[in-house]
Amino acid sequence: MDILSQGTGALYGDPSADRAREYFATKPRGLIDKVTTVPDAVARFVQDGAYLAIGGFGCARIPTAVVHEILRQEKQNLRFAGHTATHDFQILCAGNLTGRGKTLASVDIAYVVGLEARGLSPHARRVLESGEVEFTEWTNYTLAVRFKAAAMGVPFLPARSMLGTDTFRHSAARAIACPFTGERLVAIPALYPDVAAIHVHEADRYGNCRIRGTTVADLDLARAAKRLIITCERLISTDEIRNDPTRTVIPFFCVDAVCEVPYGSYPGNMPYEYFSDEDHVRRWLEVEQDLDAFRQFLKEYIYGVGSFSEYLQRCGGIDRLQQLRRQELLLHRV
Repeated sequence: MDILSQGTGALYGDPSADRAREYFATKPRGLIDKVTTVPDAVARFVQDGAYLAIGGFGCARIPTAVVHEILRQEKQNLRFAGHTATHDFQILCAGNLTGRGKTLASVDIAYVVGLEARGLSPHARRVLESGEVEFTEWTNYTLAVRFKAAAMGVPFLPARSMLGTDTFRHSAARAIACPFTGERLVAIPALYPDVAAIHVHEADRYGNCRIRGTTVADLDLARAAKRLIITCERLISTDEIRNDPTRTVIPFFCVDAVCEVPYGSYPGNMPYEYFSDEDHVRRWLEVEQDLDAFRQFLKEYIYGVGSFSEYLQRCGGIDRLQQLRRQELLLHRV
């Protein structure tokens, strides 16, 4: 297959399907009780230098508790898939503050820094513009294709996306000639994250998961990641899973840890469960403008709390969370 041209970006990770299969062959396939705590899951599966991917879409269905814990445990030099990343990327960038090491070392960028209509994260922008984090560019679609290739067990997939763009020039993709037609295509390399974290609506103790609403790339991500941490709003029984097996979108054999974290996407949105806390997200954006104020904010809400539930208490507790639940339910009745 002829390589016609290639981007100048670095490839963070090994796209070899054969080497990935060798790893996946070592994962247990039995029905093992995987329930644990978020601190334990992060300590066991998020190693310094690991390639991390986060599920969800924008500010919806973010595994916030896992990202907080990564900062509290001061994980270092992570590589990251910036696919529809908003508040999760904002939190990780908070770990790149002077005196606390370097949480992020490199990023595959599709959508980062922006928090959609809420505006840009001043600190995430500061981190990327500083040059301390390396990055390679992709589009949202091509990062999803990378997960798709990994989920399929192939080292790349062909696409037309990015041809003739600066994004291709700054990517690690390659333009190839189709072996059947000679047409120009882009070879998108598979992405096998070392660890991924996905927040779901319901899961049983073995890791069978249900998601309501948009899943974006999460079903492929679950199959692409070498290790998978699931946080869920509710633990449910395996009997309930078996009563309606068609609702299981992530099967148990993909999962390494299950953590029950009610309101686990806060301050993001959890479809059909609770609305995003726009006041709290706005406060993040405002306080990031001054580093001293930002450090104090992080001390109060992340480094100075012992658990995600304590963080929720500092953000208004059950009264605020119930307000957000009513707001979401009202939205879906309209």
